[in-house]
Amino acid sequence: MKAVVLHEYGGPEKLKFEDSVPDPQISGDTVRIASAAASVNPIDWKMRSGARQKDFPLSFPAILGRDVSGIVRSVGANVKHFKPGDRVLVLSNATYAEFVAVNDSNVTHLPDGMDLADAAAIPLIALTGDQLVRLATNVQKGQVVLITGALGSVGRAAVHTAKKIGAQVIAGVRAKELDEARSLGVSGVLAIDDDKAIEEFRLVDAVADTVGGEVAAKLITKIRHGGSFGYTAVLPESAAALNPAVKIARVLAQPDPSKVREFADDVRDGKFVLPIGRRMPLHDAAEAHVLGEKGGIGKILLLMPDSQE
Repeated sequence: MKAVVLHEYGGPEKLKFEDSVPDPQISGDTVRIASAAASVNPIDWKMRSGARQKDFPLSFPAILGRDVSGIVRSVGANVKHFKPGDRVLVLSNATYAEFVAVNDSNVTHLPDGMDLADAAAIPLIALTGDQLVRLATNVQKGQVVLITGALGSVGRAAVHTAKKIGAQVIAGVRAKELDEARSLGVSGVLAIDDDKAIEEFRLVDAVADTVGGEVAAKLITKIRHGGSFGYTAVLPESAAALNPAVKIARVLAQPDPSKVREFADDVRDGKFVLPIGRRMPLHDAAEAHVLGEKGGIGKILLLMPDSQE
């Protein structure tokens, strides 16, 4: 099969498009998917560079990618709920490839009316944002939660989940993005690159952080006693000591096909908007990483050779 392969840690140029990669292994519980598209996520270039090899070590040669949408081509003997021809969506691994083999328990059907390729933008960001709010931050109805990076893909998903729960959401974004952030239908906004704005900001019940770094350290002091701080990125080692009365938890997205389907339904119905910045052929994965690392363009999709419904 055709796939983008990484043979060693390094820059985007280390991603090599190859056309004779072995097909993925199949078992009795496996759904074999002919990919329509994969998406590019920040974790991809962090894994590629070796920056996250402590959390996500690679065995070379490796295929990156966490999201895939496509058509079921074959199923294992034990698979009951999927058949060849089904349109599906899944959080997986090694998705920069024409074919992906996934355990059937992680797969969900794509709703009618949802674009097959565009659906690949959903799984990882949806599950990360949702689990950040529901599990790591444990936001409850009526609480006030500040969500940083609210205009990013994970941030948008976190805002969507928090609003569905019934929380009051404050979008934390850069000062130049305040007007755009209000379009998310939030209760308020905060310029997280403005130290004075942060200093004057009121206490909240929770912070769901997608930014990390020094911004996170500043905001952890703005959580009430007994509140919670959930995060996806990297915290300074000293952050926890700044507010010992706050519960801190990190999220690493876990498969949840029912939640992926829920987000897909909401995208189809216009209830959740996920901007897609580029749709690029799989062989341009290296260029996609360059663009993704620069940021500010929305989700990037990698379209498979000869993908079709």
